[in-house]
Amino acid sequence: MSPAEPVTPATLDVPRGEGRLALVTGVTGYIGGRLVPELLTAGFRVRALARHPETLRGRDWFDAVEVVQADASDPAQVAGALQGVDVAYYLIHAMNGGAQFASRDRRTARTFARAAAEAGVDRIVYLGGLHPEDEELSKHLESRREVGEILLDSPTPTTVLQAAVILGSGSASFEMMRHLTERLPAMICPRWVSNRIQPIAVRDVLRYLVGSASMPREVNRAFDIGGPEVMTYLEMMHGYARVAKLPRRYVLPVKVMSPSLSSHWVGLVTPVPKTIARPLVESLVHEVICKEHDIAEFVPDPPQGLLPFARAVSLALQRIQDADVTTRWSSASVPGAPSDPLPTDPDWAGGNLYVDERTTVVDAPRHLVWKVLEGIGGEKGWYSWPMAWTIRGVMDGFSGGPGLRRGRRDPEHLLVGDAVDWWRVEELRTDELLRLRAEMRLPGLAWLDLRVEQDAVGRTLFRQRALFHPRGLAGQAYWAAISPFHGVVFGGMQHNVKLAAEALAREEAPESVDVRAEATLAR
Repeated sequence: MSPAEPVTPATLDVPRGEGRLALVTGVTGYIGGRLVPELLTAGFRVRALARHPETLRGRDWFDAVEVVQADASDPAQVAGALQGVDVAYYLIHAMNGGAQFASRDRRTARTFARAAAEAGVDRIVYLGGLHPEDEELSKHLESRREVGEILLDSPTPTTVLQAAVILGSGSASFEMMRHLTERLPAMICPRWVSNRIQPIAVRDVLRYLVGSASMPREVNRAFDIGGPEVMTYLEMMHGYARVAKLPRRYVLPVKVMSPSLSSHWVGLVTPVPKTIARPLVESLVHEVICKEHDIAEFVPDPPQGLLPFARAVSLALQRIQDADVTTRWSSASVPGAPSDPLPTDPDWAGGNLYVDERTTVVDAPRHLVWKVLEGIGGEKGWYSWPMAWTIRGVMDGFSGGPGLRRGRRDPEHLLVGDAVDWWRVEELRTDELLRLRAEMRLPGLAWLDLRVEQDAVGRTLFRQRALFHPRGLAGQAYWAAISPFHGVVFGGMQHNVKLAAEALAREEAPESVDVRAEATLAR
């Protein structure tokens, strides 16, 4: 994994918005939710259009934008939303809208184009799909092309950006590739895996979107946008495996697998819904390569160049591979970078993170529960099934891992960076949190969060959370194999830490504890 990259906006070197008002549709979608903070950084005022504005309240930028409730297919509502707008981002398209999705896309695009013209909008910016010329396109790509034509034929100057696979955690096409590569070390694939594609990093897409707002009025055209490399889908899967440190994947292309059968297969072996997999797979039957790079005339490439495939994948994986995954994965309201997952992304996006979480009420002060937790490991053991920990430690030692031989530096106190058997102290906040990162030999990454909290009525809580990010099929199998034992191992740990802390409480203040115990029994 490459070194962590500073979290910076994707649009620092594009023309400034200078207070111009940008309307963003599709803000609950993959691109829209990431575009809003980039526009704010570039100096735009932002109006976010959503049918259900309440879904945006968790976003960090919610209070910095104007939110309007509207349905993009309703002429009156769209006309109101576009009043006073300088640039309108049209980021709406159906992926799984059933048989009538194309006609709905046409109607919605025409409604939006008419309303934008009547409101005097300076420019419409639309993100469509990269497609070949003079070929019969899939229904999904044909609809994207048609929407672009409708907007270009309107009186409002329009920029249509045409992209193929967008590389970033949460992108449907990226997630399909991620899950296929991680879950199948060997697979039989349709012949479209040999088709050439020009993928592009999401942060470069966002640069082009923001920069397009400042194009001269006479520009009214489509632009192909892609990254610096042309690859086959098979090469992309092999490239993903290298960045994710997976063994080489073995793929046998066959000619008999239709797009329909392929989408059923993708839906079976990945969490990507079949209704989304099908339009993605149908689009992959085409070779999608940029025919020009004219966009650079209006939105120049960044000084360091467009992101190459391996770097884009590395950034997409960085969040879950980051040492602070346990806090940032679960509680971040917005991504630190465009490649990161958003909490509002689909459940199947962002890779797998398995969690075993347990909470116990402890009849002891927080500092005594903490005292037990800070002394864990080494000679005192793990307050659970000793034989299981010993066997796991011996197995780890035989496989070249640290096993249980490292013990602890100090039997009572810990510091960040200390070794605790096969764990490493990653974060420590006295009386609150002990976070351990596994250094044992595993087909993935693992953490153990041990927290001491207090509930609304003043009770002490011991909260324990084990997290595991699997690496490939072996990681999936590993979690499935050990999950049945979590009740004994982690459940026993909860129970025994509680008993140890309450024993310390009785030694420290036996009378007060007895009174509390009697009161509890009486209740």
